[in-house]
Amino acid sequence: MFRGCREKLELMALEAHGMVLAKLERNYERDRKDVQRLAEAGLLDRLELWRRYRKELRPYLARTDWHDQTLRMWTEVLWPDSSAVDRD
Repeated sequence: MFRGCREKLELMALEAHGMVLAKLERNYERDRKDVQRLAEAGLLDRLELWRRYRKELRPYLARTDWHDQTLRMWTEVLWPDSSAVDRD
């Protein structure tokens, strides 16, 4: 491209925890693989993920039990050695 032609272009992207929360509803295999890659890259923190889920997403969900279980399943797979159990 030409120098200076993108001066008004603004790129925005989700932070890793926000991306995981965006994938929670669909929960396809490709979403789980994406989440696995983010965790393997060290971009996710289990406690931060649960904090953001409870604060930013859960209050707006209709099927909270289903989403709670999905996130619990994901965190058990991603952090199997974690002694803390995430509960509401």
